[in-house]
Amino acid sequence: MARTLIGIDIGGSGIKGAPVEVVTGEPSPRTKILTPKPATPQACAEIVSQIVERIGLPGPVGVTVPGVVDHGVVKSAANIDKSWLETDASSLFSEAIGRPVLVINDADAAGIAEMRVGAGVGRNGTVAILTLGTGIGSAVFADGHLLTNTELGHVEFKGSDTEHYISGKMRNDLTWDQWAGRVSELITYLAFVLGLDLVILGGGVSKSWDTWSPLLDVPVEVVPAELRNYAGIVGAAMATADFYPGS
Repeated sequence: MARTLIGIDIGGSGIKGAPVEVVTGEPSPRTKILTPKPATPQACAEIVSQIVERIGLPGPVGVTVPGVVDHGVVKSAANIDKSWLETDASSLFSEAIGRPVLVINDADAAGIAEMRVGAGVGRNGTVAILTLGTGIGSAVFADGHLLTNTELGHVEFKGSDTEHYISGKMRNDLTWDQWAGRVSELITYLAFVLGLDLVILGGGVSKSWDTWSPLLDVPVEVVPAELRNYAGIVGAAMATADFYPGS
């Protein structure tokens, strides 16, 4: 039976939302509003409310946040406004739109989408989805089960946070060969520590996949993400359908 819910993805430059058919993962065209500055929880809640109103679809809503989320409460704010720390985002968004809201880490949402309808379909073992953008988002699955809030972008690597060494932002200061070498180092390290069977790479640099992927030298299979900018939206809607099965 078809079921369509709204997924909303809060990003650094824009807050994007769309109705998603949660079984097939098929999204409708997105609604996008620029992320407010400063991007405080209350300011973002107002934008989320506007997007939900524009879409006009009933039912619970899924919203992604770029940080650790524990039962709806934001526990980290490395790449978002510090006022998010300890914010009960689920309650905040629910009050703003007058309906139930599931809040989920943005990379976890993207990973759910990739595993169900993207590059990870049918893949067992240990799979890591890495989104390489301003920072590094990560989602890890063991035989299809999500290990929430892994935050591999903040693991110490080469003397600092991983994302300071290898994020898409760092790519601007390096040649493709240099940057691909750093990606190879990270993937090789993670493959050893986590016993990875597959790595799915997304984020802005995935648009240039054919340019730099042949330069990778890694001991594990690496493929590009398939859902691109819709991954967070689709995953948020799917996770919400799981959490609110009867709504």
